[in-house]
Order: sequence, then C-alpha cells, then structure tokens
Amino acid sequence: MNRNLDTHIKIVGWLNIASGILLLLIAALVFFILVFAGIISNDQDAMLITGLVGVFVGGFLAVLSIPGILGGYGLLRGLSWARYLTLVVSFLNLFNVPIGTVVGGYSIWVLLQPEAPEAFH
Repeated sequence: MNRNLDTHIKIVGWLNIASGILLLLIAALVFFILVFAGIISNDQDAMLITGLVGVFVGGFLAVLSIPGILGGYGLLRGLSWARYLTLVVSFLNLFNVPIGTVVGGYSIWVLLQPEAPEAFH
C-alpha cells in the first residue's frame, strides 16, 4: 500500500469529519436563531412557526451531517463501506460551492485512485 495514499485517505477522513461537524454546528445555530427570533417576537403564532421551521431546518441539516461524520470515521478506521459512503457524500458535496467542491473533489480524487481499495478491509 502506498504510504502517501494512506496519508491522503486520513486527510480525507478528517476533512469529512470536520465538514460534518461544521454542518452540525450550523444546524444548531439555525435552530437557536429561529427559536430565539420567535421568542423575542412575543407572538404565539410566530413562536410556533419559527420553532417548527427551526426544528425542521436544523434537523434536516443535522441529518445531512451524519453521513460525512460516519464516512470520515470509517475512513480513519480503514473500513471498506466508508469508501463508498464517502464517495456518495463527496459527489453531493460538489454542489456546496466553494468549500464542499474542494473537499468533495479532493475526496473523489483520493478514493478513486487505483490503489485505494487496498487500503480498506
């Protein structure tokens, strides 16, 4: 196994974990901003609507972050399923301009190297 490729795979793992955690933090921030906006409006209807939107949008973003975190963890452990999961997440990340595009492109480049399957068990 190419030692240089092993380093790239670890970098991809950490980048996916970091981007997943960042998305999780953004989800929490969106949730708290929307809930807080409803509270300070002092209007029952606004509290209900912003609270529901906060739960759904924050929850949706949180759910989107989980595959990246799991895939990154699996890459660091050398698990074969993590390569496939990270490839799917990376293709979807290509649409998140500019950071997701860079991380997704780099991840795809690393994980589609001919020697990459040898790094996983």
